[in-house]
Amino acid sequence: MAAPVRSRLSRLSDTLRGSAILGIAGEVRALIEQGKPILNLTVGDFSSKQFRIPIELEDAVVDALRAGESTYPPPNGLEALRAAVRDFYRNRLELDFSVDSILIASGARPVIYAVYRALVDPGDRVVFGVPSWNNDYYCDMIGAEAVMVECDARSNFHPTAEMLRPHVRGARLLALGSPLNPTGTAIDAQQLGAICDLVLEENARRDASERPLFVMYDQVYWMITAEGVTHTDPISLRPEMAQYTVLIDAISKAFASTGLRVGWAAGPADIIKPMNAIVGHVGAWAPRPEQVATAKFLGNRPAVDRYVEQMRVEAQKRLDAVFDGLTALQRDGLPVECVRPQGAIYVSARFALHGFRAPDGTMLESDEDVRKYLLNAAGLAVVPFGAFGSPAEAGWCRLSIGVVSVAQIEEMMPRLRRAMEQLEPAHAVR
Repeated sequence: MAAPVRSRLSRLSDTLRGSAILGIAGEVRALIEQGKPILNLTVGDFSSKQFRIPIELEDAVVDALRAGESTYPPPNGLEALRAAVRDFYRNRLELDFSVDSILIASGARPVIYAVYRALVDPGDRVVFGVPSWNNDYYCDMIGAEAVMVECDARSNFHPTAEMLRPHVRGARLLALGSPLNPTGTAIDAQQLGAICDLVLEENARRDASERPLFVMYDQVYWMITAEGVTHTDPISLRPEMAQYTVLIDAISKAFASTGLRVGWAAGPADIIKPMNAIVGHVGAWAPRPEQVATAKFLGNRPAVDRYVEQMRVEAQKRLDAVFDGLTALQRDGLPVECVRPQGAIYVSARFALHGFRAPDGTMLESDEDVRKYLLNAAGLAVVPFGAFGSPAEAGWCRLSIGVVSVAQIEEMMPRLRRAMEQLEPAHAVR
């Protein structure tokens, strides 16, 4: 018997899935390059034509480069930036971290990875609601057991304490986030407070032989909230959570600065220390000139306030255009529904097209069928919640507004209406 052929690659290389979101985005780019009219609501990024970065931040980056700030930064981040983040949180969130409890990295992704690496061993259980951003991929990368708690519109797409209770016993990490990518919904204080109480109860139950349950709280969209929505976090609600919580944040979203690559984690110093070593070993430092500029910008309160207000207004215009357009279609009896956005740059919409027949005779049987029909028939590019770990084939999708104008959204709606009106129920006689 011939010996089995061994792969040339590692087990991770053989099993790691590519990003479903980026795969869809690549398909959309190819259609756009062919000249097809596509409203691209896929990638959670910004177009500089729609959302320019703050001029004060832009000027500060240029000034830092001209001043020769082009060498390696300290592995945990420039002290000036860590102090600026500390002051930023003190002044705006009333959270008090020491500079040693703050780690700077090249965006939010490296510090999220570092949280997983610093706290979770292969086989440990990580609990998170779905849909949510990339937690299933990070579990794959480190060999953790992913415990996915399916959420829907009834809980605003966030888990509740009762939904989590059966899963926290013995778990190592609970991953939460608000406002949530992909849903654009915010968790309310009562709901989050009950989850914090559950975590504190679980940790009080554990003795010295068990490691604690930690919470990773992704709040990169906290400054982009709708009118009347108040952001909250575990530490503000329950100060005792400070010893178990790592906050994730960045300039990427609130300041439309995804390409500048400055993010940070804030948490217990004994957790931040190994996270720093992990980030350092993979060289995931934020560029020095961007760190210098971010420290300067965060300290310029009038400039930050002006920009955030502008960001909220412009993002809300686009979110409202999507929400209002889809709601109008729903009122006219078409099979679509959406949730009013509360934050971030996303609208959650359900295209209940399963079981319909397209004009060419194709049956729409899955979320992927629905996505492709919307793309080809209406020129609407969206990402199904399956790309965010959700197992249900319910037609829910993320619509991201960062690269489009209100006019482009409004121009697409008649195409979407026509595409949906052309569908026939599967039982219809042709």
